[in-house]
Amino acid sequence: MTTTARRMAREAIGPWWLFIVTGVLWILLSLAILQFNVASVAAISILFGTVALVAALNEFMIAAMTRSWRWAHVALGVLFVAGAVAAFAWPGPTFVTLARVVGWFLLFKGIFDVVLSLAVRVDLWWLRLITGALEIGLAFWAVGYTGRSAVLLVLWVGFGAMMRGITEIILAFSVRSAADRVGDAAEAMVDAGERSTWPGNEPGARGATPDRPHVPMGHSAADQPRPAHPTES
Repeated sequence: MTTTARRMAREAIGPWWLFIVTGVLWILLSLAILQFNVASVAAISILFGTVALVAALNEFMIAAMTRSWRWAHVALGVLFVAGAVAAFAWPGPTFVTLARVVGWFLLFKGIFDVVLSLAVRVDLWWLRLITGALEIGLAFWAVGYTGRSAVLLVLWVGFGAMMRGITEIILAFSVRSAADRVGDAAEAMVDAGERSTWPGNEPGARGATPDRPHVPMGHSAADQPRPAHPTES
């Protein structure tokens, strides 16, 4: 059962479930991209620019909602904005040039996911590590590509969006898990503080119980006054 401390910690970090929503939207977008039937490099360039721009806005949103590695999310968002501007400003590059731009996009994202998964080992960190490794693999494939296949370009953009959605969902559960650990730690501290204030735990109380009266420090039981015996007069 979710404790009060956990609920308070989750409320403090904000709507963690929002990352699940954005992750699902990214996956739906990737499925839509993979169904596109475009042969023009200019159309693919605009498609990639749109994906890069949305990814940049997503990174800025993550930086605003989380404190961990905020500077890295901002830097990655700036790089994505630069890629989007280049795609919109020059929508007619060659297939090889666009493949390399997409490859660098996947490479930066893959390196970021690998580094973050190893640096912050929260729940499902290994899944993010695998996703980052796949992104790096696709990046080297795209950068080294010298053909003129529009299908491959759309495939790389679609897979990039799909992996983005997977990492968003992983981030959602990682943020929730971190909040739960903070809540559990806070509750444990409160419990420890309450136990330290129990009567038997005060300084100088040596195991006082209802049938064993408190004996002050520096005195023994022999020093305490004894009740008068009935026969004594």
